[in-house]
Amino acid sequence: MALLIILITCLVIILATSQPCQTPDDLVAATSPGHVMIGGLFAIHEKMMSPEEYPRRPQIQKCVGFEISIFLQTLAMIHSIEMINNSTLLSGVKLGYEIYDTCTEVTVAMAAVLRFLSNLNCPREVVEFKCDYSSYTPRVKAVIGAGYSEITMAVSRMLNLQLIPQVSYESTAEILSDKVRFPSFLRTVPSDFYQTKAIAHLIQKSGWNWIGMITTDDDYGRLALNTFTVQAAANNVCIAFREVFPAFLSDTAIEVRINQTLEKIIAEAQVNVIVVFLRQFHVFNLFNKAIEKNINKIWIASDSWSTATKIATIPNVRRIGKIVGFAFRRGNMSSFQSFLQNLHNRPKDDNKAFDEYIRLLSACADVNGSELSACISNPSPRLGSLANVVITSNFSLRNGFLQDYSQPGLVHSMQLAVFALAYAIRDLCQARNCHNPNAFQPWEQVQSRCSKECSPGEMKKTTRSQHTCCYECVNCPENYYTNQTDMDHCLVCNETHWAPVRSTTCYEKEVEYLSWSDSLAILLLGLSLLGILLVLAIGIIFTRNLNTPVVKSSGGLTVCYVILLCHFLNFVSTGFFVGEPQSFTCKTRQTLFGVSLTLCISCILMKSLKILLAFSFDPKLQLFLKCLYKPIPIILTCTGIQVVICTLWLTLAAPVVEENVSLPRVIILECEEGSIVAFGTMLGYISFLALICFIFAFKGRKLPENYNEAKFITFSMLIYFIAWITFIPVYANTFGKYLPAVEIIVILISNYGILCCTFFPKCYVILWKQEINTKSAFLQTIFTYSSRSVSSIAVSHASLDVTISNITRNHPGSGSKSAASQKSKGLQAHVFADISRENSLRVPKTLPRKRISSI
Repeated sequence: MALLIILITCLVIILATSQPCQTPDDLVAATSPGHVMIGGLFAIHEKMMSPEEYPRRPQIQKCVGFEISIFLQTLAMIHSIEMINNSTLLSGVKLGYEIYDTCTEVTVAMAAVLRFLSNLNCPREVVEFKCDYSSYTPRVKAVIGAGYSEITMAVSRMLNLQLIPQVSYESTAEILSDKVRFPSFLRTVPSDFYQTKAIAHLIQKSGWNWIGMITTDDDYGRLALNTFTVQAAANNVCIAFREVFPAFLSDTAIEVRINQTLEKIIAEAQVNVIVVFLRQFHVFNLFNKAIEKNINKIWIASDSWSTATKIATIPNVRRIGKIVGFAFRRGNMSSFQSFLQNLHNRPKDDNKAFDEYIRLLSACADVNGSELSACISNPSPRLGSLANVVITSNFSLRNGFLQDYSQPGLVHSMQLAVFALAYAIRDLCQARNCHNPNAFQPWEQVQSRCSKECSPGEMKKTTRSQHTCCYECVNCPENYYTNQTDMDHCLVCNETHWAPVRSTTCYEKEVEYLSWSDSLAILLLGLSLLGILLVLAIGIIFTRNLNTPVVKSSGGLTVCYVILLCHFLNFVSTGFFVGEPQSFTCKTRQTLFGVSLTLCISCILMKSLKILLAFSFDPKLQLFLKCLYKPIPIILTCTGIQVVICTLWLTLAAPVVEENVSLPRVIILECEEGSIVAFGTMLGYISFLALICFIFAFKGRKLPENYNEAKFITFSMLIYFIAWITFIPVYANTFGKYLPAVEIIVILISNYGILCCTFFPKCYVILWKQEINTKSAFLQTIFTYSSRSVSSIAVSHASLDVTISNITRNHPGSGSKSAASQKSKGLQAHVFADISRENSLRVPKTLPRKRISSI
C-alpha cells in the first residue's frame, strides 16, 4: 500500500512537470526595453490545453498549436517599432514593447492585461485599486491588439479602468465603435457594418437570393449574423439556414458542430452560396471535412480568413468550389519583406516566439510543401520536446515560407496602429522629457492623435508615409472651406459664394457693375454731358445763322438738325451702359447707339456724295452720281437696314442680364450680348457705311477750302476707324465691371471725332471769321478754285444748275451786259456780276463756264 502511494505521488509529480501552468514571465512572447513601453496581445497559439484533473484549478495551462500568420503579425509590430526607433520621429525617445501570447483565450489575455495594469513604480507587480487613476503609471502606455473581437472586448473593458489606449489591427465587431462602452478603443480597420453591407450587395448583384450562413458563438459571430441579416433583407436576400460554431478550438463540441453543419449543407441542395464569418482554424477544419464529403459550393469569406495562406494551402482546396472574399487595404510590403529576409541575424533571447518557431522549423526540417505548415502548427509527438531540438549551423529559416504566409492587409493595419501611437507619443513628448517613464499618463494619448487635429479651415493631406492616419494639415485654398475638424477634403463654395484661404464658411460674393458712383463712370458721363451741351450749343449757333453761306453749304438746317440729333442720341446711349444692368437697358443701349450712328453716317454720306457730284468734271461719273443722288431714299434705306439688323437681333437672340461668377470673390452683373454675330454685324454695317463715306470724301478733299467739308469728313472717318479697330482687341481682353466703360470710351471718341470735324470748322467761321461768311467771299472762293481748274477741266453745263441754285435763288435780279453773258445763257452772268461789283474784277470773254458748288 505504501508502495502504491509512492508510485501515485511520483506519477503526479511527473504529470505536473510535463504540463506545468504558465507564469507571468512565461506569457511574455517577446520584449524589448524602451523609454515608452507598448503592450501587444497576439494569439500566437491557437488554443490552450484543457486541464485533465478535476476539480479544475485556477491555472493558466500550456498553449499549443503555433500560428504562423499570428507570429508574423508580432514580427510586423516589432518591425514597425524598430522603424520608428531608427527614424527621427520621436527625437531620441525609444519605444519598447512587451508582447504577450493570448493563446486565443480570454482568460490568458486577461492575465496579460493584469500585468499591463500593474504599477510601474511598485517593486512588485501589483495592480492598485484607486478611485482616480489620473496620476497612476501602469507598466505600459498603450496596447496593440487583440486580433479577435471577442478577446478585444474583454480586454478593452479592463483597459477602460485606466483609459489605456487600445489599438486593434483586426477586430471588426461593430459594437466596438460604441465610445460609451469602449472609450479608449481604437482600430485601423473598418467595422463589420461595412463588410456585411458589401457582402449583401455582392450577393444581390450576383442574382443570388437563397443562401446559408455560418458564424461563431461569440460577440463577433452573433453581431455579424445580426447585421448581415438586416443587410440581406434590405437587398431581398433570404437566409436558408444559420449554423453557429463554438468560438474556441478548446471546445470539444466543435467537431460535432462541423459535421452537423456539413450535413445541413448537403441537405439544402438548392443553397449554393454560403457566407462564412469564422476564424482561420474553424475554416481550416470545416474545409478539410467538406473536401472529404465532396461538397462544392460558393463560399463568401469574411476578412478574417479571405487572404489566409493556411486556407489557400489546404490539400485539394480547389475541390471545395469557389471562394469570394473581402480583404483589408494593403500597403507597401517591401520594408517588411526585407526585415524577414534578415531575420536570421536577429537575436532570439528576448523573443520566445521566434525561438519556438526556429525549433519547430528545425524539427520539421524534413517536411516540405504544404505539410510544413501543418507540421509547425501540430508537431508530431515523435519529435519529442522542443527544448531538446538541436539547431545545426547550416540551418535555414526558409524566409520564403514566412513571406508566403504574410498577409499584406493585416501587416499594413499593424503598421498603422504602431505609427498612430508613435505620432500621439511624439505630440505628448514635444514639451516633456519622455526619458522619464512618468512624463505622461496613458489616458493623455486618448486625447492625442497620429497627427495633429486639423481645425476647421484645414484639410488632411496624406504624407508620403503609407499610413492614412498620419497626415499633414494644410489650409483650404481660396473658394474652399471646411467646417469640421479632420476633414479629408475641403468643400467647394457654390458659384455665388466665395471663401478666403483657411475659411470655415462661405460668404456671398459682392455684386459689381459699373455704378453711377464709380469715378470712371462719373468721368465718362461728364464727357457725355459735355457732348450733349456742345450739340445744343451748335444747334443754337446754326439756328441763329440760318441764312449764312456756311450753314447753307452744310446742307441746310434740316440736315444739320438730324445729324445733331444723332450725336445727341449717341451721347445719351452711353448712360445705358452705366448702372445696374436691366433687361431694358441691355436691349436699348446697343440698338440706340447703332441706329443713331447709322443715321448720322448716312447723312454725312449724302453730303460727301453731294460734294463729289458738285465738283465732278467727268461727264460719265457726273451722270452716274446724279442718278445715284437721292438723299431721302438713301438715308432711309441705309438706316432701315440697320433697323432690320437690330430687330432680328432683339427677336432671335436679345441681350440679357447675366451673372458672371468666374471671378473668385465678386459676381459681375453684365449684359450678355446674346449673339456676338449680331453685335458684329451691327458694327460691321456701320463700318461699311463709314468706309463708303470715307472714299467719297477723300475724292473731294481738294475742293475750295473755306467751305469744303470733304477733308474734315475724311478725318472724322479715320478717327472712327482707329477708335473701333482699337476697340476690338481691347474689348476682347477686358474683363470685369469696366467692360462697358471700354465701349463708352470708343463711342465718345468716335462721336466727338465726327461732331468736331463736321461742325467745329463751321462754328469757327461763323463766330470768328465772319468776313468770309458772306455771299461775295463765297463766290470769290469758288471763282478762284474755278480759275485754277479751267485749263484742264471742261465745263459741265448740267452741273451749273446745281452749283449756283442757292445763290441765284437769293439774287433773281442780278445781271451783266458783258459779252460773256450771251454765251452762258445768262446763268454765269449772275455769278460774275456779283464778283465784279464786290471785287472790281472783269471776266474775259474767252473764259469758259465753271461749276460753282453750294457745298
